[in-house]
Amino acid sequence: MHPQQTDGRLLKGELRRQELIEATLRVVAREGVAGVSHRAVAREADQPATAAAYYFKSIDDLLTAALTACMDQDAERLRLLAEKADGGPEGLTVLADLLADVVSGPGRLLAEYELYLLAARRPELRTSTGHWLDAIAGYAHRYTTDPVRVQVFKGVIDGLLLQGLLTDTPPTAAEFETVLRHVLL
Repeated sequence: MHPQQTDGRLLKGELRRQELIEATLRVVAREGVAGVSHRAVAREADQPATAAAYYFKSIDDLLTAALTACMDQDAERLRLLAEKADGGPEGLTVLADLLADVVSGPGRLLAEYELYLLAARRPELRTSTGHWLDAIAGYAHRYTTDPVRVQVFKGVIDGLLLQGLLTDTPPTAAEFETVLRHVLL
C-alpha cells in the first residue's frame, strides 16, 4: 500500500502545481506579469499562502512554468490540427475557427502574449516559444514547402492574434480564413 500512497501524493502535488500554473495565467491576464507574486497566485488558486513558493522557488520559475505550459498546449493543439489538415481549404477553415475562438475570450490569450514577450528579454524562455513557432511552421508545411511563405504564415498567425487583442471587435472566423487562404493557397 505504501507505493499507492506515494503515487497519490505525487498526483495531488502535480494537480496543485497545475492549479498554480492556471492561477498564474489568470493573474497575468488580469494584472500583467508585474502582478504575479507567490501570494497572489496561491490566493488565486485557493491554496495556502505558501503553496506557490513550495512548488516554484522563484517568480521566474513560476512564469517559466506558465509560459512552458501555454506554449506546449498551444503547439500540441496546432500539431493535432496539422495532422488532420490535408493541404486543402477545409484545414484552413478549422484553423480559422480555432483562431476566432481564441480571440473571442482574450483573457488567456493576453496572458500568453505577456509571457511570450517575456521571452524577448529572457533567452532561456525561447525554447518554449520555439515550440509554438515550430508548430505554426509544421502547419504551414501541410500547404507549402516555400520557406518564405512559411515565414509569412508564422508572422501572420502571431500578428492576427495580437491584433485581435488590440481591437474591440476581434476578427471573425471568416476574416481569419480569408487571410489564411491568401497566404497558403
